[in-house]
Amino acid sequence: MTEKEKCAAGLLYNANYDKELIEERIACKDLCQEYNALKNSDSENRFRLLKSIIGSIKGNIICIEPSFWCDYGYNITVGENFYANHNLVILDCAKVEFGDNVFIGPNCSFYTAGHPLDAKQRNEGLEYAHPIKVGDNVWLGGNVVVLPGVSIGNNSVIGAGSVVTKDIPENVVAVGNPCKMVKNIPKE
Repeated sequence: MTEKEKCAAGLLYNANYDKELIEERIACKDLCQEYNALKNSDSENRFRLLKSIIGSIKGNIICIEPSFWCDYGYNITVGENFYANHNLVILDCAKVEFGDNVFIGPNCSFYTAGHPLDAKQRNEGLEYAHPIKVGDNVWLGGNVVVLPGVSIGNNSVIGAGSVVTKDIPENVVAVGNPCKMVKNIPKE
């Protein structure tokens, strides 16, 4: 089994010695750097580059303010009407899915990658990757961090500065470190 196959299976793998994974990361980061260097007024090339970086974009309404960094890009899917403010980081070693009408504040990070608690394994360069899923109509405030394996339900709001360590249900406001539900959002 290759390191890439181990990663896709959610097993411990070594991304630092696998030539294919290294080359894919370098190519993606080169595209991110090119994207970040574009003028905001160059919307045609910004959209073209986002389509080259991101695995799947639904529709034509997407805005990611620079700077934007990800590891591979092809593991990211973005729904219709997606907006991310400055300094978005997506460590997409596993799938990261965003639904429709997702709004992300500045300085937010989505980490599918994690490392073993065992120091020997960690020092060998081993890591794991677990997918992240963000539902439709979700708003994440500034400086939110979403950790591996987390799902955020439709219509939920994540307060600024939160660290999302566990799944968040639909239709709630959740805040804190660790992020916890504080109230339900009433249905209209």
